[in-house]
Amino acid sequence: MPPKDETLLLQQAINGNQQAFRQIVEYHQGHIAATIRGMLGNVEAVEDVAQETFVRFYKSMQNFKGKSSLKTYLTRIAINLSLNELKKRKRQRQIFSPTEHVQHYEAKVVTDEGKQQEVRELVEKALERLDEKFKSVLVLRMLQGYSTQETADILDIPLGTVLSRLNTAQKKLKVIIVELSR
Repeated sequence: MPPKDETLLLQQAINGNQQAFRQIVEYHQGHIAATIRGMLGNVEAVEDVAQETFVRFYKSMQNFKGKSSLKTYLTRIAINLSLNELKKRKRQRQIFSPTEHVQHYEAKVVTDEGKQQEVRELVEKALERLDEKFKSVLVLRMLQGYSTQETADILDIPLGTVLSRLNTAQKKLKVIIVELSR
């Protein structure tokens, strides 16, 4: 349930009311964590990036102009920090691993619940292999349910670019999933 008056809460938080800031965090933390998890996969870094998202917001909340919703603003911070984390991982892989290796997916279907878990893991692995520019559009649009316009606003790219990247991302993801399923 959204806070009754998020604008008032934000103003109170800017004026130093820690309880108001806490309410903002509590309301948005689930969505932000899900967005980051979609970008990074189910890893320990999700919690760190989520925490950093709210730290960055706390330090810059007086700069929030209200041109977008607070949810959109926080999501933009989370996406940017997730992209930074992905770049950091890429650099570390290049330093520590001269050849990129992909873990093979093993199918162990036991129950419907087990199959659902396998599908989730397969999609997470496939998302990890997708370029960041495609992954961010796919996560925001398809996993988080943002509209095409909201996705464009969050990523600060044209609407046509969102549509193009989404189309490409879906095609690439399909190919990756087929490869991983073998």
